[in-house]
Order: sequence, then C-alpha cells, then structure tokens
Amino acid sequence: MGSGMEAKNLVKLRGQLESVTYENEENSYVVAKVRVYGYADFVTIVGNIPSPTPGEILDMSGEWHSHPKFGDQFKVVFCSCSVPASVYGIEKYLGSGLIRGLGPVMAKRIVKIFGEKTLDVIEQSVEKLLVIEGIGRRRIEMIAKAWIEQKEVRSVMVFLQGHGISSAYASKIYKKYGNDSIAVIKENPYRLAQDIFGIGFLTADKIAQKLGFDEQSPQRAEAGIMYVMYELTNEGHVYYPRPELIAKAKEMLSMVDDVVLETAMESLLMENKIVIENLRTSDAAMGNVFITGYHAAEIQTAKMLMEIRDTPKNTKKICDDTALAYTQKKLSIKFATNQNEAVRAAIKNKLLVITGGPGTGKTTITKAILEIFSLVTDKILLAAPTGRAAKRMFEATGREAKTIHRLLEFDPSKKGFKRDENNRLNCDLIILDEASMIDILLMYHLLRAIPPQATLVLVGDVNQLPSVGAGSVLKDVINSKAFSVVRLNEIFRQAQRSSIIVNAHKIISGQYPLIDNSPGADFYFLREDEQEKVLDKVLGMVKERIPKKFGYNPLSEIQVLTPMNRGMVGTAKINESLQDAINPHGAEIIRGGRRYRVGDKVMQIRNNYDKNVFNGDMGQITDMDSESQTLSVNIDGREINYEYSELDELTLAYAVSIHKSQGSEYPAVVLPLVMGHYVMLQRNLLYTGITRGKKLVVVIGSKKAMFIAVNNNKIATRNSWLCERLVECGGNDLPTF
Repeated sequence: MGSGMEAKNLVKLRGQLESVTYENEENSYVVAKVRVYGYADFVTIVGNIPSPTPGEILDMSGEWHSHPKFGDQFKVVFCSCSVPASVYGIEKYLGSGLIRGLGPVMAKRIVKIFGEKTLDVIEQSVEKLLVIEGIGRRRIEMIAKAWIEQKEVRSVMVFLQGHGISSAYASKIYKKYGNDSIAVIKENPYRLAQDIFGIGFLTADKIAQKLGFDEQSPQRAEAGIMYVMYELTNEGHVYYPRPELIAKAKEMLSMVDDVVLETAMESLLMENKIVIENLRTSDAAMGNVFITGYHAAEIQTAKMLMEIRDTPKNTKKICDDTALAYTQKKLSIKFATNQNEAVRAAIKNKLLVITGGPGTGKTTITKAILEIFSLVTDKILLAAPTGRAAKRMFEATGREAKTIHRLLEFDPSKKGFKRDENNRLNCDLIILDEASMIDILLMYHLLRAIPPQATLVLVGDVNQLPSVGAGSVLKDVINSKAFSVVRLNEIFRQAQRSSIIVNAHKIISGQYPLIDNSPGADFYFLREDEQEKVLDKVLGMVKERIPKKFGYNPLSEIQVLTPMNRGMVGTAKINESLQDAINPHGAEIIRGGRRYRVGDKVMQIRNNYDKNVFNGDMGQITDMDSESQTLSVNIDGREINYEYSELDELTLAYAVSIHKSQGSEYPAVVLPLVMGHYVMLQRNLLYTGITRGKKLVVVIGSKKAMFIAVNNNKIATRNSWLCERLVECGGNDLPTF
C-alpha cells in the first residue's frame, strides 16, 4: 500500500495479522489486531490495506495516535504483506478463507502434519495433501486452482490499490481477464467500465489518469460518450439528441475540447458502436444517437409486431357468439360490455392489447381467452417479466407460466437465448402479463422467438411506472393505434369492496384517496411528518403491529416499498434497520460495506444469465460456507450459490424501491411517503406502489407529500421512436374499445 519514499519520521512496525475487526471493501479501510514483535498486547492498526488476511506478516510504516474511545492506535501509511513463516501464522492464514476448499478445521489438520513446510507443500507438491483426512482428489484440484488464483488476484489487488481502485473488484477483474488482468488495465483501463459490474467510468478514468492517459485522449472521449449513453438507457432513453449528448459528455469529462468529442463520435460511428439517425431533422449535426444494439432492437421490434399482426393464424376459425356463450357458461360469469369486446377482439385480431387498473377484469378476460383458444389448440404459452408475476398468472389460470427469460432459454455457452428466429417457440397463442414492464431489448428478443402466425396478447396497466430498462413499449404500442386495444375502466362490484383498488383508481385520476382507518379496513394512512418517527413506525408496523393484527409473516408476506434509495426512509436505511429488528442473530458476512445474514431477504440487482437469475428476483439466504466461500440463496424454490466476490449482485430486500417492485404483488405493503421524497412524488409512482398490495396497504407519512404525489401527473419523457416506426410500418388506426 502506498508508493514513493517513506517519510523519515514514520514509525516502523512488523507483526502478524491476528484478526480483522472492520473492513470496508469499497476503499480497503481496515481496523485490525496485530501481534507486533516486542509488544505484550495486540496492537490496533487502522488504514487502507488491500485484502488483509489473518496470519500474514505486515511490514508497516505509520504513526501512533490516541482515539478518544478506542485508545492507542497505529495509523498505517505504508504497508507490505508477506506470507507467514510460523506454524501458528500458517494455520491462521490458511484458515482465514483465503483459499476455497480450506477452512479452519482443514487448515489445522494440514499444519499438524506439515508444519512450517505447509505452504511449500501446497505450492510445489499439493498431491501430498491426500494423506489428510477429508481431502480427496476433487478438493486437491480445488485447492491447487485456488492457490494459483489467489496469488494472481493478490497481485491484481496490489496493482489496483496503487491506482486508486477498491481491491474488492480484484477477483472479478481476474475472473474476466485472467493472467492478462494487469496488461489489459494498462492498455485500456476504460474497458473496466464496460466489462466489470460495479466499476463505472469515473473509477476507470481515475486509473487511466494515474497510468498517464491524456485528458484529451481519443480513448477517454469515446469511453466517456459510451458511458453517458448507457447511463441514459438506464434512465429509459432509447436514443438521445446529439447536441445534448455532447454537452453531457463534456460536462462529465471536463475540459475536453469539442473537436475531440466530435472526432470520438465519428470514431464510434465508424466502429459501429453507435448509430446516428435524423428523426426530426435532415441536419446530421442535430441527429439522434442510439447505441447500435438498441437501434436494431427498436427497428426490428416494430417490424416483427406488424408481421405478427398481419400474418394469418393457422388455427381453426372460431365463432364469436358460440365461443362467448360457451366461455361464460364454463366460467359461470356474465361478461360486461367491454369484456365482451375484449374477448371478441382476441378472437378476431392477431395482436391485442388489454390495459386497465386493478379490479377491472384483466384476469377474467385472460381466463376467457384461454378457454376459447383451448378449443382449437393446445399450443398456448403464458409469460411475464418477473418470477412473481409469472407465479400469479399460474395461480389465476391454473396453467404454467414462465418468466420471459426462462421462456427464451438462455444458453451461457453462447451468451444468448436458445429461442430465436431459428428456433421459435412452439405456440399458437402467447399471453404476456405485466407488459408495461417489458423494455425494448427484452421485447426484441421475445418477438424473435414468436412464430408470426401466433396470436399475441399483451396484458398490462399502462398507468403504472414504465419499464426499468429503456423504452416505453406498451405505451408506444397503444399510442401507435396500429393494434386493437381494449381499455378496461370499470371497477367490478367485488373489487369495489377493496379500498386499495378504489383508492388506486382515485389516485390515478388525480383524486385524494379515501382514508378509513377503521379496524376492518385494508387501506390505512398514518400521518407523521418527521422522518425519524416515520422510520420508527415502519419498523414497528413490520415487526409487530401487522403480524400481531393480521398474522402476516414479516419476511415472506410484508414488503416495505419506498420511492427512494437514500435518506432516512430510503431503502438502504430501512433495510439496515429491519435486518437488525427481524433477523439480528443469523450467521453473517460483511462484503462491500453490506452485512449479509443467514435468513435475510435479498434481491438480485442485475441479470446473471449463468445463474439463471434476473434483476428483481427475490429470495432468502439459507446458508453460508466459509470453507468454500459461498453463500446460498433460495429463489423461487431453487438454491443459487454465490461466491463471496459476487455478493455485490445481492442487496437486502426488506425494503425495495417502488420501481423494483413492478410486476410483484404482496399480501401487505408498508409505504413511507415523506417530503424528503419530493423529487419522486409522482402520481404513477404512488399508484404503482399502492397496487402492489393485495390485501393490506399502510401508508405512513406526510399528508402534504401524499397531496403532491396525487396532483403531480408529470411523467419524465423517454426518448423512444417505436410509436413512430409502427406508424411508418403501416399503422391503420385500429379501434379502441
């Protein structure tokens, strides 16, 4: 750690690392106990030390200072680490979890046999470990591989630490680039921003500057533009106007000449990383910039939607009147007028959109369509963007429903979906629920796999928040008027008994909800203006009041939803507080400043196709194994293993953002709403949060915040051209029912 000449007045200490009291993997700041030669008691050291491992020898330079609470501490300025030589140190070192396959028990057995020669044996004659009880050939291979890897990772860690990047990312970088890690970083550090989850452009830029890259370098300008473009897709934009993109890139890169940015833009264009299309003007300088993949996805999505619409069915013709009579008798219901129209539209049209809020009969129509199509085909598929939404489809219809990702069958070996235009889904009807969540890339991949002769039914609530990913697919499809659309507005009698549903419709129409806090209500509003007290009430509600009154399980049946991630009542603070309140004693590990415990409710925050888990999937930690350095999570009945280095893909999920809750439904929802959420107080956000609650919704917060949210119908504009492309492809103003 550190570089350059040591100052003459620094104190030098040498000792063996005994234990790590605290470690922040984001900046490698450590508080640890060291057995220093010549000192009777352990010395407390503080400072930045990459990946400290108990048992290793530390050569430190620093200075003493006195902490008012913790007493004398040695503040490390420079530090170098080396492997231990003593039997005690070697046992401590191997048992620390440094090597996958070796924990404290196995380390003790090995050191008992080989003593001070243990590390040499592992390095040069690992086969000798076969004499140890519990070690077979499979574990030998694991230990040998892990030993080589940890040495390489350690060298990467030291290199990264010297260039201002957290050592927490070293194993990920090594996994991506292998023994070429340092060479790759030196050649083009900006690759890290694209290739390594968790490393953004700003971090890569700091490394580049320390490696001597010029601020005006083409690589920096190109990487900066691409970083801004990807950030804009995260905000929902499929494209961005060229002048505004240049301005954003210039602001982030600071001091980069306009000519450098324009040249970088042309280079990216030549390299086919971006596409510039003149959507509203013939002036190329005023064109709109797409990441190439998004541009192709939008164009092809429009073409494939129209192809499905215009390709004849290959199923037998269905008589509307006969089918309607049969279905109503089979389901023992009488269709309302717009439900009749919806079912007729599904029979008549190849592509149908059904949109409406809760309690308006979307599920009834879905079941009716399934009954009718079942008379002429058994090739029917149901799908939804999330696991929870797919599970709800199954519960409502009795038919298997899959997530879109699982329907398309991702193949890790080729990093793509098995289902595409060369291996289409075998279906005559496919119904997609929660269609408002589908972004442009996912829709593109799905449409590639749907046979053109199949009937496609999109079911969703266009008033909900748009997809987390780029685009506004459902809204664009509806606004294009190229397809038959059924809008459901009537709340059915049974649903009218639910204050949740009634208030959701009031909110989306700009009316203040009816507040009835009587004992039998299902929608409560508890007024509290102070954020600290809101937090206290949220904790009390989840831990005690709701479980006691309604019998709901705090982990599996109650979900806190909040507009923001930061702040006193943001996801981070609430998760930390609920973890201590609900699950204080589980075995734990700290990674990246986060505390994970067995029993915690967690959420996957990125698509991981290798594990077949996706952004928004929720589960519960079931086990931790320090020997293998893995953590197990049960997600939808599947046990998924995570290496400790992969834990930045998981976050606590006692509380999640309303955006992340899309497509999910929970028996009970607790929703804090305060003026600190001001920038997020929007009608569709509040509506989305409230409609996640199935049986109980408790809003805790400010009446003023509620009023602002209800009255703010401004929805952030997303740059998408799908609607216009659909019109260009031949939209013919089909009727809306």
